[in-house]
Amino acid sequence: MNFTKNIQTVSDLGATQLVTMFDLLPGILFWIKDNQHRFVHVNQAFVEHSIFSDRKEIISKTDYDLFPVHLAKQFHKDDEKILSGEEITERLEINMASGGDSAWYTTTKRPIYNNEGNIVGSYGITHHLDKQALVLASVEALKVPVDYVRENFADNLTIESLAEASFLSVSALERRFKKYLKKTPKQFINEVRLEHAQRLLVETNKPISQVGDECGFPNPSYFTQQFRAFFEELPSEFRKNYRGK
Repeated sequence: MNFTKNIQTVSDLGATQLVTMFDLLPGILFWIKDNQHRFVHVNQAFVEHSIFSDRKEIISKTDYDLFPVHLAKQFHKDDEKILSGEEITERLEINMASGGDSAWYTTTKRPIYNNEGNIVGSYGITHHLDKQALVLASVEALKVPVDYVRENFADNLTIESLAEASFLSVSALERRFKKYLKKTPKQFINEVRLEHAQRLLVETNKPISQVGDECGFPNPSYFTQQFRAFFEELPSEFRKNYRGK
């Protein structure tokens, strides 16, 4: 068998033909971006996961056109790292599934080089972990605390009460969050609260002070401080800018 000839045959396949092969892989989201963070290709699973119904609607858009601000912000930071030559390999994440519920994923991202060795874009793969894969990835250990936070974030939730509800010591709880999510339990609680606050600011006309209170923040000043630190704009600015689109 002429392996050299076979390899050359594969190399001669058009790029479009190669990337469309990812449409055949269930549970795999695949995308390619240029060096301006714009999508130049996505597979069908990516389309079904998005707010759009056609692949053509996504091309030339950025993450800020497709995802909530806090997620788009994280993806943009990832892109900057990838475009500088870094790589991300099977990072464990909790993101929104197509049905609106949260789900576990692993994500891998790589830079794209041209023939001169310059980085001209990036590509990535996100894999939705089913129940069996979750067990194999040993992240079932986080299911109880993650679910507890999402159900009780509006309460006076402390690390101690979360650890108790998870039947773990505080130190064991913190180790698990840092190992699998690369963040502390406190950071995760704060992000869940801010994610919900963002939704209330968009979907309701509730006063900002009420939004903060319903999301578990002790006072309006602290809510505004945390929101601005995370989203880089005030709650009032976010509401105004979003509705002005």
